[in-house]
Amino acid sequence: MTETGRIVLPDGRWLDLRVSGPADGVPLIFHHGTPGAGVPEPVLERAAHSRGLRLVTASRPGYGDSTPQAGRRVVDVVADMGAVMDEIGARRCLVAGWSGGGPHALACAARLPAAAAVLVIAGVAPFAADGLDWLAGMGEDNVAEFSAVLKGEDELRSYLLRERENLKDLTVEGIVPALESLLPDVDRAALTDEFAGYLVASFRESVRTGVAGWLADDLAFARPWGFDLAEISAPTTIWQGSEDLMVPFAHGQWLAPRVPGAIVHLEEGEGHLSIGVGAVDRMLDELVAMAGLR
Repeated sequence: MTETGRIVLPDGRWLDLRVSGPADGVPLIFHHGTPGAGVPEPVLERAAHSRGLRLVTASRPGYGDSTPQAGRRVVDVVADMGAVMDEIGARRCLVAGWSGGGPHALACAARLPAAAAVLVIAGVAPFAADGLDWLAGMGEDNVAEFSAVLKGEDELRSYLLRERENLKDLTVEGIVPALESLLPDVDRAALTDEFAGYLVASFRESVRTGVAGWLADDLAFARPWGFDLAEISAPTTIWQGSEDLMVPFAHGQWLAPRVPGAIVHLEEGEGHLSIGVGAVDRMLDELVAMAGLR
């Protein structure tokens, strides 16, 4: 069963939503990267369904047709996911977040009572993290993007609007040149036609209506997230690759001791993309076990 549409949130905003898999399955809420949208990643979708899970993906405010949310903070995702849980009639869920989705997954680990277990894949650490050089080890494109964040919202918007021109008509053939500074060899090897097609679809949908979602994500990462990592009570697992040029290894190393009780996988030789597609079965088996579902 696959359902695609929009839901109306309590404050009147619209949220793009897609649900697939067995109707009676425990939901796996997946938080996409930045920029990104609620387009399902095929490897993850198949892995979720094979474990009897429903895959739930939503485009964060400002992406796709989801209504922008002024002043959005990372923690604000919790209220939206609570509304999603009500919409699909579920009381318990698993949560995962990749890259820019990582902080949003951590917010759910801290504040979403329905979260039975949480998976963070190559997720960014807080921008003002003590003892972490946030930009160190990032590829050139990400350094340029977050340098624009530091110069203020107007500078960031101008930067993202220029970058949108590279993404709105992106093709599978063009994805390696578009991400060149961010792709170590191990991530280039992970770009099968299927996976590259997913990334292209997600990027194109993310900027189809503009850059409001991308802008809000970047600003939210650079500001206080609205919750403390010490609040996290849901069982949480963190995966990070040593070769990652999008979210450097140091981010996972910083998060590891600061997420209470986290099970941590700091994987040597893995990149930002390769870890997400290559380790998905291990990730979901662990997540399901952490939640006590198997």
